[in-house]
Amino acid sequence: MAAAAECDVIMAAPEGPGALESEEEARREAESFKEQGNAYYAKKDYNEAYNYYTKAIDTCPNNASYYGNRAATLMMLGRFREALGDAQQSVRLDDSFVRGHLREGKCHLSLGNAMAASRCFQRVLELDHKNTQAQQELKNASTVLEYEKIAEVDFEKRDFRKVVFCMDRALEFAPACHRFKILKAECLALLGRYPEAQSVASDILRMDSTNADALYVRGLCLYYEDCIEKAVQFFIQALRMAPDHEKACLACRNAKALKAKKEDGNKAFKEGNYKLAYELYTEALGIDPNNIKTNAKLYCNRGTVNSKLRKLEEAIDDCTNAVKLDETYIKAYLRRAQCYMDTEQYEDAVRDYEKVYQTEKTKEHKQLLKNAQVELKKSKRKDYYKILGVDKNASEDEIKKAYRKRALMHHPDRHSGASAEVQKEEEKKFKEVGEAFTILSDPKKKARYDSGQDLEEDGLNMGDFDANNIFKAFFGGPGGFSFEASGPGNFFFQFG
Repeated sequence: MAAAAECDVIMAAPEGPGALESEEEARREAESFKEQGNAYYAKKDYNEAYNYYTKAIDTCPNNASYYGNRAATLMMLGRFREALGDAQQSVRLDDSFVRGHLREGKCHLSLGNAMAASRCFQRVLELDHKNTQAQQELKNASTVLEYEKIAEVDFEKRDFRKVVFCMDRALEFAPACHRFKILKAECLALLGRYPEAQSVASDILRMDSTNADALYVRGLCLYYEDCIEKAVQFFIQALRMAPDHEKACLACRNAKALKAKKEDGNKAFKEGNYKLAYELYTEALGIDPNNIKTNAKLYCNRGTVNSKLRKLEEAIDDCTNAVKLDETYIKAYLRRAQCYMDTEQYEDAVRDYEKVYQTEKTKEHKQLLKNAQVELKKSKRKDYYKILGVDKNASEDEIKKAYRKRALMHHPDRHSGASAEVQKEEEKKFKEVGEAFTILSDPKKKARYDSGQDLEEDGLNMGDFDANNIFKAFFGGPGGFSFEASGPGNFFFQFG
């Protein structure tokens, strides 16, 4: 602690022995208060130390060391702005007061004003060129200035992680700098680390409820978490405190525009005007690329519109963009999975439904996964409906007509004059057509096939299947059948 300096009371020249005694008594009383303050400071009872240094200052207001001691106490209490005022007063009273200049520099540095801090430390070195503390603090101030410069460049490059790193390093030397904290909080918000950003902004608002920058960051976090109405309230508050706050103004404008476009898109969708809904959601997506959560919802909404318009591949792309922005967005996974099902991309559908079920183990999600797994299993078998060229809801008569047409088309006798390779291919197709008819014409077998059951497990071995027997049984006739040429490349079927 600084040694006591003479108490330079500015007053009229003493007119007698009583005045001199009064002045001396004031000095002694002030020194007594200072000594008591020193004792409390040594015990780390900084609040009591502050009270006694204040009494010393009130008794002898022109003593530099008293202000210096109170500045040191305020610094220990983390009240750097008040401490700065006392330190500045101490050096105004005594410009050669080395500890006063050091404390002023430390306060400036703690508050983030590294340039002013450097000037203070340089003044100390003018007074005492061997002062090692001033030498070190001057290096610290230079380090902070360097981190500020790097952070400014990286913010422009949108390298927000680097900015957070620089601000963390700078805050080690400038723990009371609101400007550094706000920049860090803004970058945390832009990185999607909203709880951390909100915590930093809230700490500042507890100390200064009118801090426009902190109000802006609080709003920014809410805005990026898709709480747009609440966000707008914070932006408006920030603009009340600082009408020229450019970032708050821009964010407020974007938030209002985004909310309006999204609501208009939702209205158009509900009214069945899918083309307009698509346009509105697309316009909304162009407002603010940084708003990840809202944009994820907009992509999913546009994906729903595309699915309604039967633009399924575009719907899949939109849902993929949604989950890229928000990996936890269940609705987007469900929408994409349904589009995969509709386009018979069953493996992708199973993958999405598995992701959903792992996240939310509901009966509905379990059933959706099961259905997709069944369809995947079915897709890996022969598609008998496709072989016959009929829809999955085809009637019994439609299945018979399709079999008649395909069986005659691929019958081996019809291709007896073709090359060996063609004959082999047509024989294979003829057998498959018979297989398909055998399964789909039998209600029980068809039901098992439709449900995805393994037909071989049910005792039906298609490897021993004879397509000719099915053909004969279907067409019948005691004289058999034959194919006869009716012209080059043309055949007709004739019963015997």
